[in-house]
Amino acid sequence: MTARRRAERSSAPTVAIRVEHADRPDLVPAIAARVADAGGTVRTLTTVRRIPEGEGPGHVESELEVESIGLEDLLVAIGAVQGVLGVRATRSLDRVFGKRVIVVGGGAQIAQVALGAVSEADRHNLRGELISVDTIPLVSEEKIAAAVRAVADLPRARLLVLAGSIMGGDISRAADELRAQGIPVIALNMVGSITEHADLVVSDPVQAGTMAVMAVADTATFDLERQRGRRY
Repeated sequence: MTARRRAERSSAPTVAIRVEHADRPDLVPAIAARVADAGGTVRTLTTVRRIPEGEGPGHVESELEVESIGLEDLLVAIGAVQGVLGVRATRSLDRVFGKRVIVVGGGAQIAQVALGAVSEADRHNLRGELISVDTIPLVSEEKIAAAVRAVADLPRARLLVLAGSIMGGDISRAADELRAQGIPVIALNMVGSITEHADLVVSDPVQAGTMAVMAVADTATFDLERQRGRRY
């Protein structure tokens, strides 16, 4: 599955609400069940914060993003759940932070990739896009491979850039697994087998960041499918 097809599959309209409810183990399943009963599909459900009250369990705030149901119907459905203290509309994260480019690797390299990615994202966001750039500097094959695999679980992640001086082994296997789930990988030209397991290899880190954003932007003409397997 290509990144564009994956994005189209996950871009159905959603509504988002913030729910304040008692901190009980049965409440989250009850809320999800009520959404299903109302005809909606929960896409994300996150506990935002816990609010303690004296010696008791207190209450929590959760945020839901739901498809296939209108906002007013969702507010009524969730408000009727016993233990829900309040519910209000909010904005889904895809309308705030949009598509995400993830950069993983060494601090010096990802700083330069981020420079190119942020500069290019700014250009497209001025045209109405919403593209955000997230980075994490890591050391060791184990930690980097774990981070690569975790990208598949990050909401709105559209592309991964691997920035470092040497990567291979389990990192390469993790990159293959991620690509199989529809998230392309751009790698810097470095020592190790990762360059044989990436969709695109770019020597200049600033250019790598720029091309990563262009690959996910709707307002760009850059097609990663046509560049797959190339080195720059």
